[in-house]
Amino acid sequence: MTTAQTPSPGPSAPLAAVLHDGHGIAEPVLKAFVERLQARGVRVRGLLQDSAVDTLPGAEAGSACQRHMELVDVQNGQRYLISQALGKGSQACCLDAAGVAAASVVLRRALHEQPELIVANRFGKIEIEGSGLRQEIAAAAAAGIPLLTAVDQRFLPEWQAFCGGLAVQLPPEVQALEQWWQQQARPDVQAQACGPEAA
Repeated sequence: MTTAQTPSPGPSAPLAAVLHDGHGIAEPVLKAFVERLQARGVRVRGLLQDSAVDTLPGAEAGSACQRHMELVDVQNGQRYLISQALGKGSQACCLDAAGVAAASVVLRRALHEQPELIVANRFGKIEIEGSGLRQEIAAAAAAGIPLLTAVDQRFLPEWQAFCGGLAVQLPPEVQALEQWWQQQARPDVQAQACGPEAA
């Protein structure tokens, strides 16, 4: 449920999430899509994730600990470190929430610039807990700016609760993102949007 400190996403905001299952799936799709739009002159702002993944010995199939993670400003390439070095034997989450908080300035600046599209690298565990990029994602939705993010399958219920079940869910394929984007440009199509949860 959205917190009192989080702006409620408005009903006119076209919001979409790349739904994926595991690390390293959504990132290259988002990157390729953003690069396509930028090559066409579309004003895209926001953050993409760049990660080096080390699978831990004895880890379950498909699980991984991301040892080095950065968020990259899609406008100017500035990088924000969002991982902590916890040591080779550590199985704790290495995400550095302070790094994500520092990178959130990119989305706040994007809100001021009113671009054609904002991309947020993901809606994950720390957003579910009320921090990370949660407020910035909600503010973009409330402002009616198209926003694209990524959501792991395991967090789908929390994402749907945050969006009132009204966000578009996309497979991790560039063509699917292209089709969604074309809808945003059609005045005769009312895109599904993220709205406040039902009382």
